[in-house]
Amino acid sequence: MKPDKDSARGLAQLEGFLLWNAEVEQARRQARRFTDQLPWLTTAQREDVERVFITERVAVSRESLTRIRDRAEELREEYTGRYARLRARCVAVSVGAVGAVTCLGTAVTLAIR
Repeated sequence: MKPDKDSARGLAQLEGFLLWNAEVEQARRQARRFTDQLPWLTTAQREDVERVFITERVAVSRESLTRIRDRAEELREEYTGRYARLRARCVAVSVGAVGAVTCLGTAVTLAIR
């Protein structure tokens, strides 16, 4: 791989890592806010509830991100195919137009002689 591609991939991985850590930290904050609304919990119960809350929230986030990633890949494939067909049509029309202009120019030149 080229260094530019390696750098881009490394930056994308770093961005993903930071975004995922932010997601986990947000789950922790939400778990704390949730358990703060339950003042009757003991410390052990509070920790258990927070642990379960975080685990569930992270699992839901992972599933959502996986679905989004899969859909993005599907769309990329779909639009890559569409773009290839569009490019082929544009090239065909351009070649046809150049051919038509060439034929017309030749016909006019021969007609003038």
